[in-house]
Amino acid sequence: MRSSRLPRSLVALAAAVALAVGVGVAPASAHPPRPGHGDKVPVATGYGGAVATVDADATRVGIDVLRQGGNAVDAAVAAAATLGVTEPFSSGIGGGGFFVYYDAASGQVHTIDGRETAPMAMTSDAFVEDGVPIPFADAVTSGLSVGVPGTPRTWATALEQWGSLDLRRALRGATEVARRGFVVDQTFADQTTANAARFAAFRSSSDLFLRRGAAPEVGSVFRNRDLAKTYDLLARRGVDALYTGRLAEEIVRTVQDPPVRRHSPLVVRPGLLELGDLASYEAPLRAPTTVSYRGLDVYGMAPPSSGGSTVGEALNILEASLPEDADPTQTLHHYLEASALAFADRNRYVGDPAFVDVPLEQLLSDGFAKERACLIDPEAALPKPVAPGVPDGVYDAECPIASTGTEGSDGQSTTHLTTADRWGNVVSYTLTIESLGGNGIVVPGRGFLLNNELTDFNFTDTQGGVDPNLPGPGKRPRSSMAPTIILEDGRPFLALGSPGGSTIITTVLQVLVNRLELEMELPDAVAAARASQRNTVAVQAEPAFDRAALQALGHTFTDTPEIGAVTGIEFQDDGSLLAVAEPVRRGGGSAAVVHGR
Repeated sequence: MRSSRLPRSLVALAAAVALAVGVGVAPASAHPPRPGHGDKVPVATGYGGAVATVDADATRVGIDVLRQGGNAVDAAVAAAATLGVTEPFSSGIGGGGFFVYYDAASGQVHTIDGRETAPMAMTSDAFVEDGVPIPFADAVTSGLSVGVPGTPRTWATALEQWGSLDLRRALRGATEVARRGFVVDQTFADQTTANAARFAAFRSSSDLFLRRGAAPEVGSVFRNRDLAKTYDLLARRGVDALYTGRLAEEIVRTVQDPPVRRHSPLVVRPGLLELGDLASYEAPLRAPTTVSYRGLDVYGMAPPSSGGSTVGEALNILEASLPEDADPTQTLHHYLEASALAFADRNRYVGDPAFVDVPLEQLLSDGFAKERACLIDPEAALPKPVAPGVPDGVYDAECPIASTGTEGSDGQSTTHLTTADRWGNVVSYTLTIESLGGNGIVVPGRGFLLNNELTDFNFTDTQGGVDPNLPGPGKRPRSSMAPTIILEDGRPFLALGSPGGSTIITTVLQVLVNRLELEMELPDAVAAARASQRNTVAVQAEPAFDRAALQALGHTFTDTPEIGAVTGIEFQDDGSLLAVAEPVRRGGGSAAVVHGR
């Protein structure tokens, strides 16, 4: 595993000295760049705070907040708001997410559940017509898929609880980017092209994102003045402006009567959202999940996210089954098997805890992990899919017999950011509008897309009469978002997360396996080729993933172009911060520190 770390007193002294002398310059401009600036740098090391996102403008805005005296929470909100401008197909105020925060003053980890909620009119068969599930693509591009947005309330809650800035100041940088514009890169152009047919069906979406029916050219400047005005509204009136009043009425009208162009070939179903659904929305604080792994404390997001429980259970299974001196093949074999077992339990037991009795304590117990771990054969892969276990608190010494189960499914697109400040506070924040481009519908004149988060519900029962993730009135769909913070001796060691639908869980887990078991440095752990086993017959794997030795153990593989897009921050032994983003995936990410080495 990794090397030992310096005493905390020496770490604090090193950080204080670095701040006093003002070491170096961060790879981010101190002033808002003109359109055309903002090259991505995926790795940065230094002091005074750090930000890692998928986008150079978002990272720069977050760093500017830290330089001006803001803390990690302020920087996270500022960066997230900027991603709503520059990454509008993955995030924005029309969506939701999960916010995990380490408070240096108290040494406590807190979380905010900003998951979208179903309208009160939604029933368990909402996605079924004439006894048959609606085609998934049809459900996505509709008003029916829209849940109450949670992102604005998450920002307000985070700033009120732990921030040092008000929302007006936190939104300033993002508003400037929206108004002045940013340079279109290949990723933005490709994502627009992928959505062009959907966007063309809606007047508001095509007017904002398409140029003569096509994506804006790479290198052109994209401005979103409508979103700048919406941010100005939130800055003046607070996020209640989105949940009540005129903007709320416009959101409900867009959902109930989508602005479909005449003669559009799409059949766009109206949604169920009402003003009361928006007005009653809350983003509650929840206790984080926590497990101990190799002496580290791993904190994640509790249900309705399945990220914390599934990553935590898989780590427990690994610790119970994987020798610390295992070779790379056995390490990856155990990673795939632990992931499959944890996913079987996730699919069976995890849902919105307000509606489902989630046995979270047992899912994360050492006894249950040992019972699941005993199924792993070092010489052969288990037949997939495997059946869920029985987390009942009674774990006999005799190993259960492995049996087959059912596969699950989940959404596709999200974004993640990680921030830390000079005081030692840390944020790991994953946010989304669900599918790439959300439901495809921009709220007219407001500059943001709506989510299709409700398609994260299972349309019909997948668990033989006990499915925890069917739709319901006011229910939050199960998520795979897995923002994670790891502590050593009560202090931050690593924070990370990723987009990618249900592959989020395996991406976070594999980066941890790479870092902690295969002893890779964090940039290498992030860059390494990935494979994702979510209790399916075949493992999804990137083409560069070395699979020959694992195939010999019985694993089967299918290719996928890329998995996840990680950002993370590691606290180094010398008191410095190592901020890391993807070097290539999704066009590469952007990492920066306040004072570079």
